[in-house]
Amino acid sequence: MNIAVNAASIPAGASETGGDWRRYRFRAERECNKHMAKAKTLFYCSECGTETSKWQGQCPGCGQWNTLVEAPAAVSASGKRKAAVPAAQTVEPARMKDIAIGDERRLLTGIAELDRVLGGGIVAGSLVLVGGDPGIGKSTLLLQMCKQLSDKGEKVLYVSGEESLKQIKLRGDRIGEFSDSIYLLSETAITLIDAAIGRLQPKIVIVDSIQTMYEESVDAAPGSMSQVREITGILLRIAKSRGISIFIVGHVTKEGNVAGPRMLEHMVDTVLYFEGDASAAYRILRGVKNRFGSTNEIGVFEMKGKGLVEVPNPSEYMIQGKPVGESGSVVACAIEGSRSFMIEVQALVCHTYFNMPRRTAAGTDYNRVNLLIAVLEKRLGLRMSDSDAYVNVAGGMRITEPALDLAIIAALISSQSGKVMDEHTVLFGEVGLVGEVRAVPQCEKRVAEALKTGYRTCILPLANKLAIEKSGNLDLSGIRLVGIRNIREIVERKEWS
Repeated sequence: MNIAVNAASIPAGASETGGDWRRYRFRAERECNKHMAKAKTLFYCSECGTETSKWQGQCPGCGQWNTLVEAPAAVSASGKRKAAVPAAQTVEPARMKDIAIGDERRLLTGIAELDRVLGGGIVAGSLVLVGGDPGIGKSTLLLQMCKQLSDKGEKVLYVSGEESLKQIKLRGDRIGEFSDSIYLLSETAITLIDAAIGRLQPKIVIVDSIQTMYEESVDAAPGSMSQVREITGILLRIAKSRGISIFIVGHVTKEGNVAGPRMLEHMVDTVLYFEGDASAAYRILRGVKNRFGSTNEIGVFEMKGKGLVEVPNPSEYMIQGKPVGESGSVVACAIEGSRSFMIEVQALVCHTYFNMPRRTAAGTDYNRVNLLIAVLEKRLGLRMSDSDAYVNVAGGMRITEPALDLAIIAALISSQSGKVMDEHTVLFGEVGLVGEVRAVPQCEKRVAEALKTGYRTCILPLANKLAIEKSGNLDLSGIRLVGIRNIREIVERKEWS
């Protein structure tokens, strides 16, 4: 840095070519640098949002390692940090007994599966975060929700920072015809969006996506932690102060979490994740957090040409097209959230000519499949070290609960031996390392789903069978329960043909 030093500030007798000149010049530069404005940066934790002035290997807030990233500090245009609340403003606390609570009225979206996950509809003044992989259908689902609400006469504002108005219109034309109650806005500046919301006064606002929005007073790029945190805070104040329900679309990282600080999920009222393979037909909408309802609810959708279609009976769709009389195919009853449904578990065991046999798992945990293959070899003497093994959960869904173990075991045995399991038989149960079949939760709900779907035999853990018969809550006249203690009993069952 070249700085002009005033000759009057140099003591008399100091030579311009000597060491005194260089010494006084260095002092002048150092004093000048002290008063120069520097761009302040802080380190933010990507998991919990804790900020520190220097980098650390472990976050002091949540204890996670290697989560601190550097970002500019949130400053205003004048160089000073903005105060969240004006100094002159005062707030008086209220007594709890003086707060009147009326009947909570929820706004139905017109999509039953979405209403189920939200806890019965949209709560006024709520802030909802919708996350999911690119192309999974987040924007399509929200646009369909806007169509249903606008058809009821509700005023809806759809704000997009990723698409132009024509692009949104083209996507909307594939869904259907929209009414005059829906308004579109292609903007990324939150101040302009806030002004548009104030003029329009909509009941529902969609922000797609949070990573494209920016606040001019924050000296950071759109999508950075500072911007995401500031934008979410502004949207939260808009929702609570004006009673407007706001849906935020958030991109996810490769680990499956919403991009940005983890505190984003703590600030909102509801967090919904859209799961599924973009190439598969089925999608699952899962509630991870919900201040106004249960987090044990899921919604099942099917992607079609005109958008997402609800799947009210997942069992019927999951086992549709199941082959009859083929080895390596069995039916299991799985639980996702609070819903039970039938799924087809397929296995293919074939001889390999390579030294290292191949193991593949689609729709379930790969390590769990390897564990169950080892149990088969050790406890049943089924030789699989010279065979490739492929396990697949049909329908594109991913099930990781241990209750799928017994079905995977039966499918592997069926494919290896060539025997076929009776098509009217369903299985569920957890398998331990010594081959024992352990009880699983919500067994009555699984058996009730098997009864509703028309299955006549249910192979389940013996402990679950005794518990169901003791409770007497189910009419078991249409189904036969077969309780087993060990996987050896599966081979001896007469359900094989």
